[in-house]
Formats: sequence, C-alpha cells, structure tokens
Amino acid sequence: MRRVPVWLAPALLTLAVTVTGLGSAQLWRDELATWSAATRSPHDLARLAGTIDAATGPYYLLMHGWTAVVGDSTIALRVPAVLAMTVAAGLLAVLGAWLVDRRTGLFAGLLFAVLPGTSRYGQEARPYALATMLAVLGTLLLVSALRRPSWARWAGYAAAVAALGLIHLIALTLLAAHALVVLLVWWRGPGAAGINAPVAAGIVDPADGGAGRDRRVWRWVVAVVPAVLLVSPLLVEARAQRSRQLNWVDLARLDDLTALPGGVTQSSVVGGLLVGVAALGAARLGRRALLPVSAVLLPVLLLFAAGTVVALWVPRYLVFVVPFACLLAGAALAAVAAPAALVVVVLAGLLGLPDQTALRRTHEWPRSAPVDYAGAARVIADGQRPGDAVVYSPRQSWLFLDLGIEYHLDDPPRDVLVTEDEARRGDLWAAECPQPAQCLAGTTRVWLVISGRHAEPLAAVTGAKGDALRADFTVAQVWQRPGLTVALLTSRPNR
Repeated sequence: MRRVPVWLAPALLTLAVTVTGLGSAQLWRDELATWSAATRSPHDLARLAGTIDAATGPYYLLMHGWTAVVGDSTIALRVPAVLAMTVAAGLLAVLGAWLVDRRTGLFAGLLFAVLPGTSRYGQEARPYALATMLAVLGTLLLVSALRRPSWARWAGYAAAVAALGLIHLIALTLLAAHALVVLLVWWRGPGAAGINAPVAAGIVDPADGGAGRDRRVWRWVVAVVPAVLLVSPLLVEARAQRSRQLNWVDLARLDDLTALPGGVTQSSVVGGLLVGVAALGAARLGRRALLPVSAVLLPVLLLFAAGTVVALWVPRYLVFVVPFACLLAGAALAAVAAPAALVVVVLAGLLGLPDQTALRRTHEWPRSAPVDYAGAARVIADGQRPGDAVVYSPRQSWLFLDLGIEYHLDDPPRDVLVTEDEARRGDLWAAECPQPAQCLAGTTRVWLVISGRHAEPLAAVTGAKGDALRADFTVAQVWQRPGLTVALLTSRPNR
C-alpha cells in the first residue's frame, strides 16, 4: 500500500489554519503600502523603487501582476502569502525526511503549521511568507544537489537563491549556512555535514572521493555568483535608501536577541517552547544538526552584528529561519512516541491560541492599539456630500492615513491639499500644498482625519495646515475610532 506523502498533512494543516479568518483583520500600514504599490503601473513601480522601496520592488511587481488578475480585496492580497506558507510547510516536511527521517519531517511541518507566526505572516500581504518558502526550497535544492550533483539540480538551486534575494534581501544571510555546509562537504565529505543521513532507499549516493567533493564546491560557487550579481544592484539601491526606509529602527541591543523567538513566532511562550524543544533536537541529531542549526543561528547573528552598527534589526526580517528551528524541534519529537509528540504540537497550538485570536483582530503592534481605517471610512461614507474635501494629519506618517481611508472608500472626498500624488512622486506619500489656506479656498466642508484620539482635533493639527484650518473652519462633529479621530469641519459664517 502506498504511503501518504510526508508533506501532505503539514501542508493541509497550514492551509486550514492560515485561511481561517483570513479577511478578519483589516489591512495594516505595511499592507496598505503593498496595495498602493501593487496597483500602480510598472513604470510607476520603477519610480518607486528608485526613491524609497527598492528592496521590496520585485515583490510589488509580483503583486501587481497578481492583483491585475484576482483584484485587490483584503483576501486577494493575502492569498499569495497563504499559498507560500502552505508550500513552505510541505517543503519543510520533505527536508526533515531527507535530513533525518519521515517522523522528523512530519512533526516539524505540523509544529510549523500551528505557530502563531505562521498565521501572522501567512495572512499578510508582505514578502515574508514568500521568503520563508524560498528559504526552505533553496535549502532543499542544496541538499539534493550535494547528494546527487547535476547541473540541472544546481540550476534549480541558483534560481531559488536568486528569487530569495529578490524577494527579501536579508534572507540572503542564509547563504552563510549554505556555504558552511558546502565547505564541510568539500573538507570531510557529505556524511560529515549530515547530508548523507539515511532516508528512503535509492535517495542517498555513496560518499564520493575528493574530486567529486571539489566539483560540488565549484558548482555551488557557480550557482551562487549569478544570483549575487542579479541582486547586487538592488542591494546597492536599497542601501542608499536605508535612511528613509528604516528611519524608525533603532540599533540592536543584546536584549533584542532574547526577544527574537517571541517576535518571529508572535508569541513569547510559544517561542520559548520552540527554542527549548529545538535545542533538544539539535543535541539528538549531532552532526546532522549542522545545516538546520547554522540556518537558524548564522542569519540571526549576522543581522544582529550588522544591526549593532547600522539600524537594520527588525525581528520579522528573520521569519525565514523559523522552519529550520521547527526541523530541529521535529527531530526531538520524533524521538518520543507519536502520541507524546502530538501532545507537544497540540500544546504549542493551545498556548498560541490567544495570539492567534488577537492577530485575526488586528495586525498592528501592539495589538492593544489597532487602527480602524475601515471604521473611519464608514463615518465619512455615511455623511459625505458632493464637493466635500478631506485633510489628513499627519501626512508624512507610516500610518498611511490617506491610503487607509482611500482603500475603504469607492468614492473618497477630494484630497484638497494634494499637489502631487504618490504615484507621480514615485513615493509612498503625496506632496501637499505649501500654502494650505489658498488650496482650501472655496471649500465649505472638510473631513479631517487625525492619528490618535483627540477631543480637540483642530488643535492637534500643526504648522501652516493647522493655522489655515483653525482660521477658516469650525468643528461640527467628532467621531472617535480606534487609533483615529474623524472630524467634520464646516466653514466659518464670516469667511
């Protein structure tokens, strides 16, 4: 009787978990940036990549093609991430089976499926799920090429590495782990690197001689060099844009390392459980742990070291290492009886259930501070009249107030202060009128949208924009929504 493929249960479980409540949380600020970029023309996307968001440019181009086919609803924007996490879980199970055994692959994939972080980034219209999938795929193809070298296998590996770099530059730190394994294969042979672990009959080649190992090294170099050359222009451009793109990031501190497991799994308690079980798995595997251990530790340490000098440390950038931690944990679970292993998987799911529930309410962090763009948009839609205008404060904010309101309104009020929109500027923010009083002239009703909760909304608007609004308008009504204040302003009678 034919056995059930080892990837099937993890993939189906991941799919079931990630599609549950897929559209419950509204798009958050980063996803609004994805929507804004993906709905632009390729020419406008190229301009955007040249000003602020080169690192995410290839992902935006991919999403441009996707939205052109399936639309830009919340669910449509998130489906690519769902599919990527589903495939990642299946590939992880196969990788575990190749490196250790079927039980390891199965439990690694099941554990990965129930992590809150898998849902969080599998329900987000951002590149992290795709990077996770490509990281596992690239590693799987590396193992395949090291075991049974052929140019076709190395070409597949090269394509996966190039795609990984284009989707998520930080994920290329995974190449440090790959390089370590390849060098050990060259020095001591595949068995010393844990690559020749026994699996299904006919999969593993006998250890070859020094000449064969030497060819593996050079084929790896040949596979990696084109990917590096392809990604290098993107890296150079992204480096030049770092001060704008990451101006909200602080230098890394030692306590950031201790918080990382909770950050990438979206649950401190589940992250701690994963680290503990993974450590047991690493001890059990011995030399076979080299690849998954280095795939976890080297990217983390490299980004942390860089982050102490340059502001780069963002925990979600390292989501792609989580499957390899799950592989180590799967090895520990495979050493105990199946019912006991399943209890641990279920326990991880139950411990993460509060976070699973919370992230389906909002993707904002902290989750106790959601931003209700949809609620603010409904207020405007219910009271809007022809000729109404809208003003946002602040405009240059990572909250993207204008994008959040526009996404939820089919016919938004005229953005009266805009002189050049985001697409024309090649930016994520529109340019506003330098003389707001002149641009507001002739307007009788203004919808003012402000970040935060304000009893006196006009007093919260700073600069010339606030002066112009206070001089010519009065507050007719105020609505409070989570994270936002909406006020209807009407012109003064003596204006």
